[in-house]
Amino acid sequence: MSAVQYIQAKSILSKIRQTDSFFGIAYNMNLYRGCQHGCIYCDTRSECYGVGDISQISVKQNAIELLVGELRSKKQKATIGTGSMNDPYMPMEKEMGLTRRALQTISNFRFPVHIITKSDLIVRDLDVIKEISKVYAAVSITITTADDNLASKIEPYAPVTSARFRALEQLSAAGVYTGITLMPLLPYINDTVQNLRDILNRAKDSGASYVIPMFGLTLRKGSRDYFYQALDAQFPGIKANYQARFGEQYECFSSHWKELENEFQKHDLPRRMKFYEPQLPRQFSLFNENL
Repeated sequence: MSAVQYIQAKSILSKIRQTDSFFGIAYNMNLYRGCQHGCIYCDTRSECYGVGDISQISVKQNAIELLVGELRSKKQKATIGTGSMNDPYMPMEKEMGLTRRALQTISNFRFPVHIITKSDLIVRDLDVIKEISKVYAAVSITITTADDNLASKIEPYAPVTSARFRALEQLSAAGVYTGITLMPLLPYINDTVQNLRDILNRAKDSGASYVIPMFGLTLRKGSRDYFYQALDAQFPGIKANYQARFGEQYECFSSHWKELENEFQKHDLPRRMKFYEPQLPRQFSLFNENL
């Protein structure tokens, strides 16, 4: 179990500086600092974020109080995103319930939300998410491999892929706008056409409305170091391939990019999701049309 500490945060919603063309998010909400899922490719380990050891979990004790104040001060509603620096449904959320309370608060203020997670625990909050859906709610389940065994190697403390697909199916069946973030595809590990095909077929069977892919991954100082250590432990010999092909590059795209793109095109699944659109006030005619 990860070490846990409790902290007082200064704010809970961070404004996205640039237009988010992938996820439609205007604000990021991180209720925790650090993450328990232990994904070997996690970008949050990058030194530029200053998070340090992400297995050291900090719970933002005053998160809900801050959220109430910040939502009350917003003049225009815009989509709140979760899952940028950690997973809102990591294991400790089962007992803490911080994400659920945040969603209830968001529902009370009638703000739209986009939840990104690798956990089937999200199904616990289906009642609240359905209520938010009256304004706008999207749930993106991150799935990187169709193989449960491989998922356990690259995302060791997250629920396995089959559990995530079951969650997606339940959410979709309940009428929640749901899709998949298919990222990252790790060169030499899960970037095969067969893996992509299996994921897309199961996505359609599970009721996914969209699949947002990335045919590669990003590596920076900090995250690269950890990733290479994990490769040595889990996939001996592959680190040398990365070093030879990518060096110190930030973006590491699959050498099978064209084949992956061709396979994706064969499946009738949008790669873009629908964003929240504020309802415009009704305009009434000056004249009674019945006269």
